[in-house]
Amino acid sequence: MQWIFPNLQSDQVRDTMEHYQVPESIAKVMVARGLTELDKTKEFFTPNISQLHNPFLLKDMDKAVNRIIQNIDSDTPIFIFGDYDVDGTTAASLLFIGLQNLGATVKTYIPNREKEGYGVSEMGIDKAAKFGANLFITCDCGINAINRVNYANEKGIDVIITDHHIPGEILPNAFAIINPKQVDCEYPFKGLCGGGVALKLLSGLVKRMGYSFDLITDLMDLAALGTSADLVPMRDENRVIVHYGLQTLRSTRRPGIRELLKISKVDLERDISVTQVVFHVAPRINAAGRLGDANRSVELLTTRDTGIAIELAKELDEENLSRRAIQQGVVDEALFMVNSQVELEKDRAIVLGSRGWHQGVVGIAASKIKEEFNRPTIIISFDEEGNGKGSARSIRGLDLYSALSASSEHLLNYGGHAMAAGLAIHESKLNEFRKVFLSYAESTLSENDLEPKLYLDTEINILDLNSRFMDFMKKLGPFGPGNMRPKFAVMRADVVGNPKIIGNGDHIRFRIKQKHSVIDVIGFGLANYYQDLIMGEPVDIACVVETNVWKGRESTQLNARDIRLSSSSRVLL
Repeated sequence: MQWIFPNLQSDQVRDTMEHYQVPESIAKVMVARGLTELDKTKEFFTPNISQLHNPFLLKDMDKAVNRIIQNIDSDTPIFIFGDYDVDGTTAASLLFIGLQNLGATVKTYIPNREKEGYGVSEMGIDKAAKFGANLFITCDCGINAINRVNYANEKGIDVIITDHHIPGEILPNAFAIINPKQVDCEYPFKGLCGGGVALKLLSGLVKRMGYSFDLITDLMDLAALGTSADLVPMRDENRVIVHYGLQTLRSTRRPGIRELLKISKVDLERDISVTQVVFHVAPRINAAGRLGDANRSVELLTTRDTGIAIELAKELDEENLSRRAIQQGVVDEALFMVNSQVELEKDRAIVLGSRGWHQGVVGIAASKIKEEFNRPTIIISFDEEGNGKGSARSIRGLDLYSALSASSEHLLNYGGHAMAAGLAIHESKLNEFRKVFLSYAESTLSENDLEPKLYLDTEINILDLNSRFMDFMKKLGPFGPGNMRPKFAVMRADVVGNPKIIGNGDHIRFRIKQKHSVIDVIGFGLANYYQDLIMGEPVDIACVVETNVWKGRESTQLNARDIRLSSSSRVLL
C-alpha cells in the first residue's frame, strides 16, 4: 500500500504555530486541512445554527411551502414517500413528525425493495389516493421519476420532490422540485443528503408559518442519522446538522431512537460519533429495508410507545444478524467469481451478476469487493425472469454516474453519485454492459489508480499525543467525507513485548515505543503482519489516534491502518 503525505510548506506550518499558539503536531494537521484563515477556522471549530443557509434560496421552496400550507389549512391529507435506506427513512420520519407538529394530517410509506424496486412506485401513489391525499412528497428519491409523477398527476395528486441525487436531462413534471443539484438551483451548498433537503423544507415551513426554530433543532437527531449514514461531505451545513444532531441524540426523547442506540451498544454517557452511527446504528435501520419492510424503521423512529420501540429495536437487531449471514454468503460467492472469471491483470473494474443473490445486500457486497481489489465494482442480483438490480461502488478516479451514463443503452434504469450508484438491467444485456463499462474504466483509470493508497495528514511522534492533542482531535469532528478522521504515520518505532493475535484470528494487538514513550496499537484485519512485528526491527505505523475505553478507564491508542518495516520511502502529493 502506498502512503501519501501532503506537501506541507514549512513556513505555513510555522506561521500557524505562531498565530494560533499551537504545537507543530497540531499546526501540521491544520495546514493539511486548509484551516489557516481566521474566519474559516473560527467557523469550522464552532459550528452554529447561524451558519445554516436560508431555505428559500432553494429553487421551488416558495411553491412547495405555499402548497403544503394549503393542505394544512384545509386539513387535507399529505402523503410522504421515502426511500428504504437510512437517509430515506430518517427523512420521511422527520418530515412526518415535523408536519404533524405544524398541524398536518400526514401518512408515510416506504416501498418494498423486491416488489416495487427503487424510487417512486405506482403502488405508493395508489396508497396516497386511497388515503385521500392530493399532495405527495418524496424523500431521498423522485428526481428521475418522470413516468410515476405523470401517473400521480393523472390521479389529481400534486407531487413535491425532495431529493439530492443527480437529475437527468429531463425533469419530472412535479408541482415543485427541491434538489440543490438542479442546474438552475443557486443554493450555496450542494452536498445535502435526502434528510438534509427534507429538513430544509421543514425549515421553510417553520419560517413562513412563524413557529419557533426549536422545532427544527429537535429533529436534527434524525437528520444527523441520515447525513452520517449517507456519507455526504461533512462540510458546510452538514457539519452543523451532525454537530447538533449528535448532541440531540444523547438526550433524544424519541423512545425508538433510545432503544436503537441501546441495542446498538452505544454508550449514551459518552460522546456519540459518526463512526458509531455508520457502523452500529445505520445497519440496523437498513436491515428492515434489506430483508423486509422498511416501514418498520419509520415506525421505530417516530413511535411514542416505549413498548413498541423495544419490540421493533429487537426485531431489527435480529434481522441485522440475518443480513450479515446472507451478506457473507454473497461476498464469498463474489470472491470466488472474481478469482475464477475476472482477469485482474487486465480488467480495471469488476462487474458480477448472479441469480439467487439477495437484492438487499448487493450494495454491501459491492463495497467489500471494491475494498478487497481496489477496483470499481458492480454486483447485480437477477431474479428468475432475468430482471437484475445492482449496486455500484467506485474508487478515486472513476465517476460512476458518468460511467453508467456512457453505458446506459444497456440499462433499464440507473442513478446515484460519483462513488455509489444503483442500476437495473436485464440478464441478456449483462455481457454487453460489462464490455462497455470495462472499456470506460480502462480509458479512465491508470495503473497507478488501481494501487491502494493511504492518504496521511502528517507524521507524528508518540510524545505528541497528550491531552491537548486529543482535545484538538475531538474539536476536528464530526468526521466524514471531506473531513475524514486524520491519519498519521508513526515512524521508526520499536515493538515492545510479544504481539497478540486476537478476535477471530484476523486482528492483532501490540505495543510500540519511541524513545521513552510507549503506546498500545490495535490492528483490525492486520494479523498477517505478525511476522514483521516479531523480527526485532523498527516499524512504521499508519494509523488514526483514538481514545480507548476499557472497564471504565480511558487511554490513548493507535488504530493501525497499515504496518511496514521502517524505510525512508514516502510519496508527497
